[in-house]
Amino acid sequence: MSLLLVRDMRTLRRLIRPQDLEGTVPDWIQAVRAVVAQYGSASAAAAADFYDAERVAAQVTGRFTVPLLDPPPDGQVDNSLRWATKDLWPRDPEDPKTTEAQKLPLDARLDAAEKKAEAVAQKLVADQGRGTVQNAVQKDRMAVGYARAAALGACAFCRLLASRGMVYKQDTAGFRAHDGCNCGVIPVFRGQKFELSAHAQEWERLYREYAAPYPGDQLRRFRRAIAEHG
Repeated sequence: MSLLLVRDMRTLRRLIRPQDLEGTVPDWIQAVRAVVAQYGSASAAAAADFYDAERVAAQVTGRFTVPLLDPPPDGQVDNSLRWATKDLWPRDPEDPKTTEAQKLPLDARLDAAEKKAEAVAQKLVADQGRGTVQNAVQKDRMAVGYARAAALGACAFCRLLASRGMVYKQDTAGFRAHDGCNCGVIPVFRGQKFELSAHAQEWERLYREYAAPYPGDQLRRFRRAIAEHG
């Protein structure tokens, strides 16, 4: 799904005409909003199927229908895309508010905006799937919480959160994700014993050995431990 989303995002870039940014960027935002809604709905549906499969694997009794999370509000999508494209607009190089990015040639600014927009869209789509699982955990009386699953290429912060296991309860605040984050949400049910994956166990060991004894410096040390031993 991610590859298809990126493909469609790159196709939509053609809507932006460099000679008419003010006239074409709003149309591009509207088109991206529709793509995010389409893929977000698919993400939510896939998350619901995953939740049902985890429920069956845990041999949970009783029926439960996973409610699909609604797409993000248009305003949230629009604001995120405006942030991604903010450096497209030219500014006077002598203006102290002009960023280094805004001093680059337009082609470079367009490429940078495209990458930021793709990351924004992927996060919005993934959040709808992750939110669907979180919402189901909160509403399912047989669920007790969830664990975070991080990909092998995830950042140190995400690996650290994944190594904590099933510590995220039903009333835990929203899933903390950054642009490009591919972490998932694993529901845990009553009577189920959750175990870390082999990779998460290794991350937990690295954290305990190299980072935990150093309050205030733990994330940096954990990041270094992954680079040296991970």
